[in-house]
Amino acid sequence: MTDTPDILCIGSVLWDVIGRCPQHMPAGADRPGRITRLPGGVALNIAQTLARMGLRPALLTAIGRDAEGDELMAACADLGCDMGFVYRADDLPTDRYMAVEGANGLIAAIADAHTLEQAGDNILRPLMDGPLGRPAAPYTGTIALDGNLTEALLDEIALSPAFASADLRIAPASPGKAERLLPFLRSGRGTLYVNLEEASVLCQRPFDTAPEAAAALVDHGARRAIVTNGGTTCCDADAQAVVTEHPPQVSVSRVTGAGDTFMAAHIVAERNGAGRKSALDHALATAAAYVSGESA
Repeated sequence: MTDTPDILCIGSVLWDVIGRCPQHMPAGADRPGRITRLPGGVALNIAQTLARMGLRPALLTAIGRDAEGDELMAACADLGCDMGFVYRADDLPTDRYMAVEGANGLIAAIADAHTLEQAGDNILRPLMDGPLGRPAAPYTGTIALDGNLTEALLDEIALSPAFASADLRIAPASPGKAERLLPFLRSGRGTLYVNLEEASVLCQRPFDTAPEAAAALVDHGARRAIVTNGGTTCCDADAQAVVTEHPPQVSVSRVTGAGDTFMAAHIVAERNGAGRKSALDHALATAAAYVSGESA
Protein backbone atom coordinates (compact mmCIF):
# COMPACT_ATOMS: atom_id res chain seq x y z
CA MET A 1 0.00 0.00 0.00
CA THR A 2 1.33 3.43 -0.92
CA ASP A 3 1.38 6.24 1.64
CA THR A 4 -0.38 8.57 -0.81
CA PRO A 5 -4.19 8.42 -0.57
CA ASP A 6 -6.24 7.95 -3.75
CA ILE A 7 -8.51 10.92 -3.01
CA LEU A 8 -8.93 13.62 -0.36
CA CYS A 9 -12.26 14.32 1.32
CA ILE A 10 -12.41 17.73 3.02
CA GLY A 11 -15.24 18.81 5.30
CA SER A 12 -17.51 17.53 8.03
CA VAL A 13 -16.93 14.32 9.95
CA LEU A 14 -19.23 13.93 12.94
CA TRP A 15 -21.72 11.73 14.71
CA ASP A 16 -25.07 11.32 12.92
CA VAL A 17 -28.05 10.83 15.23
CA ILE A 18 -30.93 9.76 12.96
CA GLY A 19 -34.52 9.01 13.96
CA ARG A 20 -36.44 7.05 11.29
CA CYS A 21 -40.14 6.26 11.19
CA PRO A 22 -41.69 3.99 8.50
CA GLN A 23 -44.88 6.09 8.47
CA HIS A 24 -45.69 9.43 6.87
CA MET A 25 -44.77 12.23 9.31
CA PRO A 26 -46.24 15.72 9.15
CA ALA A 27 -44.59 18.55 11.09
CA GLY A 28 -45.06 18.09 14.83
CA ALA A 29 -45.85 14.37 14.58
CA ASP A 30 -44.91 11.95 17.36
CA ARG A 31 -44.38 8.45 15.97
CA PRO A 32 -42.62 5.21 16.96
CA GLY A 33 -39.43 4.40 15.11
CA ARG A 34 -35.72 3.70 15.45
CA ILE A 35 -32.94 6.04 16.55
CA THR A 36 -29.38 5.29 15.50
CA ARG A 37 -25.99 6.89 16.00
CA LEU A 38 -23.34 6.33 13.38
CA PRO A 39 -20.33 8.12 11.89
CA GLY A 40 -21.51 10.74 9.39
CA GLY A 41 -20.93 14.12 7.84
CA VAL A 42 -20.75 14.95 4.14
CA ALA A 43 -17.01 14.33 3.80
CA LEU A 44 -17.21 11.01 5.62
CA ASN A 45 -20.31 9.86 3.74
CA ILE A 46 -18.42 10.43 0.50
CA ALA A 47 -15.21 8.87 1.85
CA GLN A 48 -16.78 5.66 3.13
CA THR A 49 -18.59 5.13 -0.17
CA LEU A 50 -15.28 5.61 -1.99
CA ALA A 51 -13.66 3.10 0.37
CA ARG A 52 -16.39 0.53 -0.30
CA MET A 53 -15.66 0.99 -4.00
CA GLY A 54 -12.01 0.12 -3.53
CA LEU A 55 -10.34 3.51 -3.11
CA ARG A 56 -8.23 4.75 -0.20
CA PRO A 57 -9.65 8.13 0.84
CA ALA A 58 -8.01 10.46 3.35
CA LEU A 59 -10.08 12.82 5.49
CA LEU A 60 -9.13 16.43 6.18
CA THR A 61 -11.40 17.68 8.95
CA ALA A 62 -11.54 18.76 12.59
CA ILE A 63 -12.43 16.32 15.34
CA GLY A 64 -12.42 17.13 19.04
CA ARG A 65 -9.84 15.60 21.32
CA ASP A 66 -12.59 14.16 23.51
CA ALA A 67 -13.98 10.67 24.12
CA GLU A 68 -16.51 11.02 21.29
CA GLY A 69 -13.72 12.19 19.01
CA ASP A 70 -11.48 9.23 19.86
CA GLU A 71 -14.39 6.88 19.18
CA LEU A 72 -15.14 8.63 15.89
CA MET A 73 -11.51 8.46 14.75
CA ALA A 74 -11.46 4.70 15.34
CA ALA A 75 -14.82 4.18 13.64
CA CYS A 76 -13.74 6.10 10.53
CA ALA A 77 -10.50 4.12 10.32
CA ASP A 78 -12.55 0.91 10.50
CA LEU A 79 -14.56 2.19 7.50
CA GLY A 80 -11.37 2.34 5.43
CA CYS A 81 -10.52 6.03 5.78
CA ASP A 82 -7.00 7.40 6.25
CA MET A 83 -7.19 9.52 9.44
CA GLY A 84 -3.53 10.57 9.49
CA PHE A 85 -4.20 14.13 8.30
CA VAL A 86 -7.08 15.02 10.65
CA TYR A 87 -6.76 18.15 12.81
CA ARG A 88 -7.59 17.31 16.44
CA ALA A 89 -8.99 20.30 18.33
CA ASP A 90 -7.89 20.41 21.97
CA ASP A 91 -10.52 22.88 23.17
CA LEU A 92 -13.52 22.07 20.94
CA PRO A 93 -16.08 19.22 21.08
CA THR A 94 -16.69 16.70 18.33
CA ASP A 95 -19.43 17.86 15.94
CA ARG A 96 -22.90 16.27 15.64
CA TYR A 97 -25.82 16.08 13.21
CA MET A 98 -29.40 15.23 14.18
CA ALA A 99 -32.22 14.37 11.76
CA VAL A 100 -35.74 12.96 11.73
CA GLU A 101 -36.95 11.03 8.68
CA GLY A 102 -40.34 9.60 7.78
CA ALA A 103 -41.77 7.71 4.83
CA ASN A 104 -42.22 11.11 3.20
CA GLY A 105 -38.51 11.95 3.47
CA LEU A 106 -36.52 14.29 5.68
CA ILE A 107 -38.73 16.04 8.25
CA ALA A 108 -36.10 18.20 9.96
CA ALA A 109 -32.38 18.29 10.67
CA ILE A 110 -29.85 20.29 12.67
CA ALA A 111 -26.13 20.26 11.87
CA ASP A 112 -23.78 21.32 14.67
CA ALA A 113 -20.51 21.73 12.75
CA HIS A 114 -19.12 24.59 14.83
CA THR A 115 -15.83 22.83 15.58
CA LEU A 116 -15.13 22.42 11.87
CA GLU A 117 -15.97 26.09 11.27
CA GLN A 118 -13.83 27.34 14.16
CA ALA A 119 -10.87 25.17 13.15
CA GLY A 120 -10.61 27.22 9.95
CA ASP A 121 -7.58 26.64 7.74
CA ASN A 122 -5.93 24.39 10.34
CA ILE A 123 -7.56 21.47 8.53
CA LEU A 124 -5.78 22.43 5.29
CA ARG A 125 -2.22 22.44 6.65
CA PRO A 126 -1.29 19.08 5.06
CA LEU A 127 -2.29 20.52 1.66
CA MET A 128 -1.00 24.08 1.99
CA ASP A 129 2.48 23.32 3.29
CA GLY A 130 2.73 19.72 4.35
CA PRO A 131 2.93 16.11 3.21
CA LEU A 132 0.12 16.42 0.62
CA GLY A 133 1.13 19.66 -1.06
CA ARG A 134 2.99 22.97 -0.84
CA PRO A 135 3.26 26.13 -2.96
CA ALA A 136 6.01 24.72 -5.19
CA ALA A 137 4.27 21.36 -5.62
CA PRO A 138 0.47 21.67 -5.33
CA TYR A 139 -1.75 18.62 -4.97
CA THR A 140 -2.76 17.19 -8.36
CA GLY A 141 -5.29 14.52 -7.42
CA THR A 142 -9.05 14.54 -6.81
CA ILE A 143 -10.55 16.43 -3.87
CA ALA A 144 -14.12 16.00 -2.65
CA LEU A 145 -15.02 19.19 -0.79
CA ASP A 146 -18.16 19.93 1.22
CA GLY A 147 -19.86 23.21 2.07
CA ASN A 148 -19.71 22.87 5.85
CA LEU A 149 -16.55 24.99 5.72
CA THR A 150 -17.02 28.73 6.17
CA GLU A 151 -17.51 30.88 3.09
CA ALA A 152 -14.23 32.66 3.88
CA LEU A 153 -12.33 29.36 3.82
CA LEU A 154 -14.15 28.17 0.70
CA ASP A 155 -13.28 31.49 -0.95
CA GLU A 156 -9.63 30.88 -0.07
CA ILE A 157 -9.79 27.38 -1.59
CA ALA A 158 -11.46 28.72 -4.74
CA LEU A 159 -8.55 31.11 -5.33
CA SER A 160 -5.54 29.41 -3.73
CA PRO A 161 -2.69 28.14 -5.98
CA ALA A 162 -2.56 25.12 -3.67
CA PHE A 163 -5.80 23.87 -5.27
CA ALA A 164 -5.20 25.07 -8.83
CA SER A 165 -3.99 21.68 -10.09
CA ALA A 166 -6.54 19.53 -8.26
CA ASP A 167 -9.72 17.99 -9.66
CA LEU A 168 -12.15 19.70 -7.28
CA ARG A 169 -15.56 18.07 -6.71
CA ILE A 170 -17.75 20.28 -4.53
CA ALA A 171 -21.05 19.71 -2.73
CA PRO A 172 -23.05 21.94 -0.37
CA ALA A 173 -23.84 20.52 3.04
CA SER A 174 -27.50 21.52 2.71
CA PRO A 175 -29.72 24.07 0.94
CA GLY A 176 -29.19 26.36 3.93
CA LYS A 177 -25.45 26.42 3.24
CA ALA A 178 -25.60 26.43 -0.57
CA GLU A 179 -24.62 30.11 -0.77
CA ARG A 180 -21.22 29.16 0.63
CA LEU A 181 -20.39 27.73 -2.80
CA LEU A 182 -20.64 31.13 -4.49
CA PRO A 183 -16.82 31.49 -4.55
CA PHE A 184 -16.68 28.61 -7.04
CA LEU A 185 -19.11 30.37 -9.35
CA ARG A 186 -16.95 33.48 -9.17
CA SER A 187 -13.71 31.57 -9.80
CA GLY A 188 -15.05 29.04 -12.31
CA ARG A 189 -13.15 26.29 -10.52
CA GLY A 190 -14.34 22.75 -9.81
CA THR A 191 -17.43 20.60 -10.44
CA LEU A 192 -20.54 21.44 -8.41
CA TYR A 193 -22.89 18.67 -7.19
CA VAL A 194 -26.20 20.24 -6.09
CA ASN A 195 -29.90 19.44 -5.96
CA LEU A 196 -32.62 21.60 -7.48
CA GLU A 197 -33.21 23.60 -4.30
CA GLU A 198 -29.51 24.30 -3.83
CA ALA A 199 -29.19 25.41 -7.45
CA SER A 200 -32.09 27.80 -6.88
CA VAL A 201 -30.32 29.30 -3.86
CA LEU A 202 -27.08 29.80 -5.79
CA CYS A 203 -28.82 31.42 -8.77
CA GLN A 204 -31.44 33.24 -6.66
CA ARG A 205 -34.33 32.04 -8.81
CA PRO A 206 -36.60 28.98 -8.84
CA PHE A 207 -36.16 26.12 -11.30
CA ASP A 208 -38.57 23.43 -12.46
CA THR A 209 -36.04 20.97 -13.90
CA ALA A 210 -32.44 19.89 -13.39
CA PRO A 211 -31.36 20.73 -16.97
CA GLU A 212 -32.69 24.27 -16.55
CA ALA A 213 -30.84 24.64 -13.23
CA ALA A 214 -27.56 23.17 -14.52
CA ALA A 215 -27.55 25.49 -17.53
CA ALA A 216 -28.19 28.49 -15.29
CA LEU A 217 -25.30 27.54 -12.99
CA VAL A 218 -22.95 27.36 -15.97
CA ASP A 219 -24.24 30.76 -17.12
CA HIS A 220 -23.47 32.09 -13.63
CA GLY A 221 -19.84 30.96 -13.89
CA ALA A 222 -19.74 27.30 -12.84
CA ARG A 223 -17.13 25.34 -14.78
CA ARG A 224 -19.35 22.25 -14.54
CA ALA A 225 -22.63 21.60 -12.70
CA ILE A 226 -24.33 18.30 -11.87
CA VAL A 227 -27.89 18.81 -10.63
CA THR A 228 -30.16 16.14 -9.15
CA ASN A 229 -33.91 16.40 -8.61
CA GLY A 230 -35.06 13.48 -6.49
CA GLY A 231 -36.68 10.81 -8.61
CA THR A 232 -36.77 12.89 -11.78
CA THR A 233 -34.25 13.86 -14.46
CA CYS A 234 -30.64 14.55 -13.44
CA CYS A 235 -28.30 16.75 -15.50
CA ASP A 236 -24.55 17.18 -16.02
CA ALA A 237 -23.71 20.43 -17.85
CA ASP A 238 -20.72 22.52 -18.80
CA ALA A 239 -20.03 25.03 -21.57
CA GLN A 240 -19.55 22.24 -24.13
CA ALA A 241 -22.36 19.77 -23.42
CA VAL A 242 -25.53 18.97 -21.49
CA VAL A 243 -26.13 15.34 -20.49
CA THR A 244 -29.35 14.10 -18.86
CA GLU A 245 -30.33 10.78 -17.30
CA HIS A 246 -33.34 9.41 -15.41
CA PRO A 247 -32.92 7.66 -12.02
CA PRO A 248 -34.45 4.24 -11.31
CA GLN A 249 -37.79 4.36 -9.49
CA VAL A 250 -37.50 2.81 -6.01
CA SER A 251 -39.26 2.86 -2.65
CA VAL A 252 -37.61 5.32 -0.28
CA SER A 253 -36.43 3.95 3.05
CA ARG A 254 -33.80 6.61 3.86
CA VAL A 255 -32.56 9.89 2.46
CA THR A 256 -29.70 11.15 4.66
CA GLY A 257 -26.46 10.56 2.76
CA ALA A 258 -28.07 9.85 -0.62
CA GLY A 259 -26.53 12.88 -2.33
CA ASP A 260 -23.11 12.03 -0.92
CA THR A 261 -23.44 8.46 -2.18
CA PHE A 262 -24.38 9.78 -5.63
CA MET A 263 -21.34 12.06 -5.71
CA ALA A 264 -18.91 9.35 -4.63
CA ALA A 265 -20.24 6.87 -7.18
CA HIS A 266 -19.98 9.47 -9.93
CA ILE A 267 -16.37 10.27 -9.04
CA VAL A 268 -15.43 6.58 -9.07
CA ALA A 269 -17.16 5.98 -12.40
CA GLU A 270 -15.28 8.83 -14.06
CA ARG A 271 -12.04 7.76 -12.40
CA ASN A 272 -12.57 4.33 -13.99
CA GLY A 273 -12.96 5.89 -17.43
CA ALA A 274 -16.75 6.04 -17.82
CA GLY A 275 -18.19 8.62 -20.20
CA ARG A 276 -20.42 11.36 -18.88
CA LYS A 277 -23.71 9.59 -19.57
CA SER A 278 -22.48 6.25 -18.22
CA ALA A 279 -21.07 7.92 -15.10
CA LEU A 280 -24.36 9.68 -14.46
CA ASP A 281 -26.31 6.46 -14.91
CA HIS A 282 -23.99 4.57 -12.54
CA ALA A 283 -24.24 7.27 -9.86
CA LEU A 284 -28.04 7.37 -10.07
CA ALA A 285 -28.28 3.58 -9.82
CA THR A 286 -25.95 3.52 -6.82
CA ALA A 287 -27.91 6.30 -5.06
CA ALA A 288 -31.20 4.53 -5.80
CA ALA A 289 -29.92 1.32 -4.20
CA TYR A 290 -28.85 3.32 -1.16
CA VAL A 291 -32.18 5.15 -0.84
CA SER A 292 -34.13 1.90 -1.15
CA GLY A 293 -32.02 0.26 1.56
CA GLU A 294 -30.62 -2.36 -0.81
CA SER A 295 -27.00 -1.25 -0.21
CA ALA A 296 -24.97 -0.44 2.88
